[in-house]
Amino acid sequence: MSELRIRIEHEGVEAALTAPDEMAALAGSAFALRDRVEGGAGEAFDFAAWYEAWRAAQGLTEANPRPTHLKVEAADSFEAVIPWAQLRDAAFQFAQDGKPLAKGGPVRLYTPNGSSECLNVKSVVVCRFLRLEQEQDEASYGFKNTFSPQEMLKKR
Repeated sequence: MSELRIRIEHEGVEAALTAPDEMAALAGSAFALRDRVEGGAGEAFDFAAWYEAWRAAQGLTEANPRPTHLKVEAADSFEAVIPWAQLRDAAFQFAQDGKPLAKGGPVRLYTPNGSSECLNVKSVVVCRFLRLEQEQDEASYGFKNTFSPQEMLKKR
C-alpha cells in the first residue's frame, strides 16, 4: 500500500517528500487531537515541535531566515496562507484509531487560535514555508483558480 506523502518546501533547502508517520516521529510526541481542538478526534502532533525538529534536521540555523507564513495546499485545490504567529497552537492530525487517515489525509492541519477561529485544512499535500514582505495579519484561504481566462470565456 503506498502512503500519501507531503511535499515540504523551504527557502535554502531542496524540496522533499515525507510521510505523516515520519513527521510525527520527528515531532517527538503525539497527543489526542481533542486536547487541543474541541470535538477533534484522532492523533495529532504539534506543528511548532515538528517544524523546529525538521529545521534542525535540515541543517538550518539561526542564520537562515525564518518564515513569516505557512502556505498549505490540499489535494482538492484548497489552499491557505497562515501568518506564523497564528501557528503557535497548530497541530497536524495524522492518524485515527492508530491508523493513517482514511479521510482527510495524508495530514490535516488545525489552527485553533488563528484569525479564522479554527481553520482546518484537510488532505494537506504541500507545506510551503514563505517569507512575505507585505504584512498579512489574517489567514487567507480558498480554492485555487484552476481555470484560465480563455476557459472561463468558453460557452458551455
